[in-house]
Amino acid sequence: MAAAKTTDDIRHMRHALALARRGLGRVSPNPAVGCVIVRDGTVIGRGWTQPGGRPHAETVALAQAGAAALGATAHVTLEPCSHHGVTPPCAEALVAAGVARVVVALGDPDERVSGRGLSMLRDAGINVDEGVCHEEARALNQGFLLNRIEGRPMVTLKLATSLDGRIATRSGHSQWITGPSARRFGHMLRATHDTILVGSGTAQADDPELTCRIEGLEDRSPLRVVLDSRLSLSLTGTLVRTARETPVTLFCGDGADPARMAALAEAGVTVLQTETDEAGQPGPDTVLKALAEAGVTRLLIEGGARVAASFLRAGLVDEVAMFRGPQAIGGDGLASIAGFGLDQLDDAPAFRLTGMRRLGDDVLETYRRAI
Repeated sequence: MAAAKTTDDIRHMRHALALARRGLGRVSPNPAVGCVIVRDGTVIGRGWTQPGGRPHAETVALAQAGAAALGATAHVTLEPCSHHGVTPPCAEALVAAGVARVVVALGDPDERVSGRGLSMLRDAGINVDEGVCHEEARALNQGFLLNRIEGRPMVTLKLATSLDGRIATRSGHSQWITGPSARRFGHMLRATHDTILVGSGTAQADDPELTCRIEGLEDRSPLRVVLDSRLSLSLTGTLVRTARETPVTLFCGDGADPARMAALAEAGVTVLQTETDEAGQPGPDTVLKALAEAGVTRLLIEGGARVAASFLRAGLVDEVAMFRGPQAIGGDGLASIAGFGLDQLDDAPAFRLTGMRRLGDDVLETYRRAI
């Protein structure tokens, strides 16, 4: 049935989408879902998918609404699930609560659902409207959709550059190209992704923590991943020393030293051997497939230039977050993205601008892959 896109439906669905965003980075391999239940124009229940993926948004909202859910309208950002898992199906819970109408933004491509949730609701006599705020819901859960449809997570490439696209001076000095507001926003990006990835060069040069260091959000630190074909990651570096506190996974090539692998594993690092690309690095396709199989839906790439180039060249970057500082470094500085070997502009990865905002003296530009 075509969606009855009333002003109220859109308003309540956008409320549900705002709630769903609270789950980003915390619910994988589940989708981040929001639910708002309305009766006689008043919100009587609202919920979002909780950390770890349970309970689901509908369950939380129905518990809040209680008996008042009878005859109400539920606005849900993703098709309610129809399969029995850790908890009963949300579609079944909506039927049992006696809601009269369900407004859904987006269908669920998971083979265990895929239209069955909507059918369950309609078979119970509930009026179902689809497609309200569809594009907004699709963008919100792109990671979940890609995981289910293409077997890979959504990839966000974060770049922090000078005005002329450099990430360091010719000597390698890079702290700090952007200011405190931009760096804080970067930590917020980490909080909304399941996994953060860097190359071994960045890990060695910067000795980063790769955690979310915003007060109150410390528990939102993502899984840390390093692409390190030669196992060069220092055993005394920050990532290895803290691997038992915040997990670290390292991808290496087939010829990696077994003794080195054992030492890293002893320190708490998960080491995965994969095929390597022509540059001797673990290939983007292989890495993304392995992460998706582990339940990752949202991946943030933070460096370095060769890693950025390899994922862009493979057409596997979905979004770009470019933080641009107010200084120029010059052509002898280090480029943010390594060479592609492109001869024709038509072959360049293309993106469309989706937003701009000022962060102190810096500017954040966001882009989405052009389709």
